[in-house]
Amino acid sequence: MIVLTSEDVAKLLPMPVAIEVIDATMKLVSDGGAELPLRSAIPVGGINKLGIMPGAITAPDASCFGVKLLSLFPDNPKRGLSSHLGAFVLFDAETGQARAMMDASLLTALRTAAASGVATRALARQDASALTLVGYGEQAEHHLDAICAVRDIKTVQVAGRDAAKAAAFCATAKTHYPQIEFAAGADVHSAVAQADIVCTVTASATPVLHHAWLPEGCHVNVVGSSIPTMREVDDDFVLNTPIWVDYLPSTRVQAGEIVDLIADGRFTEDRIMAEIGKVLAGEATGRTSEEQQTAYRSLGVAAQDLMAAKAVVEAATAQGIGQAVQL
Repeated sequence: MIVLTSEDVAKLLPMPVAIEVIDATMKLVSDGGAELPLRSAIPVGGINKLGIMPGAITAPDASCFGVKLLSLFPDNPKRGLSSHLGAFVLFDAETGQARAMMDASLLTALRTAAASGVATRALARQDASALTLVGYGEQAEHHLDAICAVRDIKTVQVAGRDAAKAAAFCATAKTHYPQIEFAAGADVHSAVAQADIVCTVTASATPVLHHAWLPEGCHVNVVGSSIPTMREVDDDFVLNTPIWVDYLPSTRVQAGEIVDLIADGRFTEDRIMAEIGKVLAGEATGRTSEEQQTAYRSLGVAAQDLMAAKAVVEAATAQGIGQAVQL
């Protein structure tokens, strides 16, 4: 088995590669080429949890299986650590042997942002150039990379509760994207007023984005809330915005803003447009006009981790990267 560090994963899975891997993965998911039990989480003290995401790719040309074990510690950023820490173990589909173990934090961040990049490429207007990031943490950093990889971004607004942290994010981002005009603040309403693309990447339990604030033709990636008790968008957003999802079974039980509206009898599942994989495969309709608002509801599925890890391991093997260990 080879062990790969966060630095190894970063080198072996650059964002443009991750986007193509996740594009293929989402088609495979919607075609029934994966076994994806819903993730589970157990409390490990206070607000902290241990998340468990097993899965298997059953498609003959990509078969593999594995499990992600992820510590979900919301206060970790105060310690200078990611809120998502853990390990991903990839197994060989022929022998059942553990083939590789790697850092799960960066793998998760990369595949999540890549999924938003894939959805943006499929749903956002071709001329979209103004991006708003609601949130300024690790996911914001990788979402900036992903959206810039699929659209010619000229301006970026970064908004969050702490204007100083938003400004610090912009200062760092400017060193990587000197051609882009950055602005920061604490007012989400004004930050999205002229946006072509919005990514919500917060850990908020209450809506940070309201449908009434969004301009015509805007595309939104709703990313940060991944459990039923969290939500980043208001009811009007769900009721008035065409929504595509990553995986319907997880949407039914984990997308809090959708789950609650269905329970209240105000929304029905058949109003969800389609899984994004169906759009990518040409089996479902995406954006239908320049004026249409569109949204991608991202919850993350184990298949994304599996295929991203598989790509990392194949690149590591080809390049001789990683520490070999005997269990």
